Amino acid sequence: MRLEYLGPSPEPIGFLLLPRFSMMAFFSAVEPLRIANRIAGRPLFDWILISEDGAPVTASSGMTLVVDQSIAEVRHLPSLAVCSGFHPEAAISRELLAWLHRLDQSGCALGGMDTGCFLLAAAGLLEGERVTLHWESLPTFRERFPGISTSDELYELGHRRFSCAGGAAAMDMTLEIIARRHGSRLAVDVSEQLVHERIRTRSDQQRRSLAQRLGTHKRPLVEAVALMERHLETPLSLTEIARRVHVSPRQLQRLFEQELQDRPRDYYLKLRLKRARQLLEETDLDVLSIALACGFSSSSGLSRAFRGHYAMSPRQVRNTTFDSTTFDDATKPDAASRQGS
Repeated sequence: MRLEYLGPSPEPIGFLLLPRFSMMAFFSAVEPLRIANRIAGRPLFDWILISEDGAPVTASSGMTLVVDQSIAEVRHLPSLAVCSGFHPEAAISRELLAWLHRLDQSGCALGGMDTGCFLLAAAGLLEGERVTLHWESLPTFRERFPGISTSDELYELGHRRFSCAGGAAAMDMTLEIIARRHGSRLAVDVSEQLVHERIRTRSDQQRRSLAQRLGTHKRPLVEAVALMERHLETPLSLTEIARRVHVSPRQLQRLFEQELQDRPRDYYLKLRLKRARQLLEETDLDVLSIALACGFSSSSGLSRAFRGHYAMSPRQVRNTTFDSTTFDDATKPDAASRQGS
């Protein structure tokens, strides 16, 4: 969604739906537009649903949406949001990348919701831009596209690019667009209709603080876990971690066992293996590259640890077709009419 729009009303916004897209993020973006139309008493926004071939698209929740157009039918759009979810790069095709380039050349503002920036990055359309993604996919994106600037903000709005972390962050981004176009009063009214307590700014955190997630406020433990999360590719020794958080290795051991019911060495290994699994599921990086990115000196070392924890090998994970409903925590709202209340 572009920062400024000077064209005729209603403002058209395209949504490219990729297989297994996040339904939660999509509805969080569209529903504020629909409600803004209703409160204003006139069509301020219109949205066009697009798929590569014009066929219906199934979301990660298992719900299927009928689209309005195929990419071949789209002539021009002021803005296009790429909506994706799990395995975004699986949807990449030469035709789709060429189409995105044509839209960019025509002046269209391109954006990604949830993991949509994977497609824009693969198309080479994010050089010099700063983008955000869902916090779970940010490490994978940074590994896959190290030259692209990223943030952990809720959303990013630029003149030609925009992005949001997905989920409810899409609602906050859309509410800001409504406020920019038609005033903050309308945005607040829409927010109240959505029972959205407040319109979050882009700088609000995607996640709870680390202390909240760990369920403890013991400073040495929180700082130790933060160090582990920042040093997955080149793991620190437990002695070094203890030194940096100003406790003895024995004290660090006791803190982990008392607060997290785990040994620090095992906790650290699980973090690295979790990152490895994300890279296996979300990228096409080879196993050796993933091993090195997660602090293992060889693919065999990763495989042994991975099998011991997950009871399956990295290659088995890579080759498995996951049940999409197992991983999607999106709510499943009924499809809403553009003219409904």
